[in-house]
Amino acid sequence: MPQLNLVLVEPRIPQNTGNIARTCAATGARLHLVEPLGFSIDSAKLRRAGLDYWDYLDITRYPSLEDFLDRARGEELFFFTTKGRQVHSQACYPDPAWLVFGREDAGLPEELLLRRPDRCLRLPMRPGLRSLNLSNTVAVAAYEVLRQWDYPELQNAGRLHQYRWEDAPRV
Repeated sequence: MPQLNLVLVEPRIPQNTGNIARTCAATGARLHLVEPLGFSIDSAKLRRAGLDYWDYLDITRYPSLEDFLDRARGEELFFFTTKGRQVHSQACYPDPAWLVFGREDAGLPEELLLRRPDRCLRLPMRPGLRSLNLSNTVAVAAYEVLRQWDYPELQNAGRLHQYRWEDAPRV
């Protein structure tokens, strides 16, 4: 199965990280947390946002951004930033894909972005607005990668509990 890696650099808001953890559990993505974190990993808010999905997570923690970059050397990293000049859906994501997201209040360091301007991606939005919520951005980006990969090993069709789709009236 192709591997999607979602990297949060110094996340500050436990609810965002919990929501992202839930996205990882639902998609099979690996979650990478770069310290320092703005909360305790045992935070009730973090756990509540991730609900009962914690057993389905593959989480790796790194003591610093430098440590993460050293350990990810050779990987094709994509940096999500409002400063990016390319739209996220224009990129072609390899396997494995590494999507890197910055702090809610500061984003990723510009020195890092300057190293690979061709890998700095953004989600389009109206001018004058600061940014989308981090957990929303991660979900949109993750599902774009999965769409390009044709949603590997994910359930692509739902089912009704009380009825059958075949019994639905034709409109």
